[in-house]
Amino acid sequence: MPDFAYEDDLAVRGFVRIAGVDEAGRGPLAGPVAAAAVILPRSFCCPFINDSKKLTKKRRELLYEEITGNPAVVWAVEMVGPEEIDEINILRATHRAMGLALEALSEKPDIALIDGLPVKGLSMQHESLVKGDGLSLSIAAASVIAKVTRDRFMARIDQEFPEYGFAKHQGYGTRAHLEALTAHGPCRHHRRSFQPVSKLSLPPRDGSERSA
Repeated sequence: MPDFAYEDDLAVRGFVRIAGVDEAGRGPLAGPVAAAAVILPRSFCCPFINDSKKLTKKRRELLYEEITGNPAVVWAVEMVGPEEIDEINILRATHRAMGLALEALSEKPDIALIDGLPVKGLSMQHESLVKGDGLSLSIAAASVIAKVTRDRFMARIDQEFPEYGFAKHQGYGTRAHLEALTAHGPCRHHRRSFQPVSKLSLPPRDGSERSA
């Protein structure tokens, strides 16, 4: 289970405000990529928090409310949409979302602890931690916020385009989603640079597509 071991190591090295950073939604065929940044107080205790992928939807929702409802927690979440993902590629879009989330924090962190590999071009000092969402409590908290925020967004656009089932698969390439893509073609929330979306007939992304 994630804990404060990595944060404590950074604290010994003189870093006080340590932000955990994680993303959600790199792989889907539709929707934005979301990134969250979280600074947890050392008094924060939550025995159920973990990598968001290992949690049930109900547990993630409860943890989201517990984390974001704690006045001692400093957090921010940002999303980069499909049009920008298509323009700059998903890796750069993910890194941009991470940078935006860090910039949006009400307190500037001394260092960021980021899930995965180093982020090229990030404007602040950071250290990366592969599979950090299962190791660092700060990163795990960020993973929960990013995942819940993105899932809620996908549920909202499901009301606009119910034929795709976004609320069920969150834009991932499930069988049902691929069948819907074949039947209806892509909508404005689909990532045009991702296969198999790129192989389909693509209407202009100007709002002219049919909406519910």
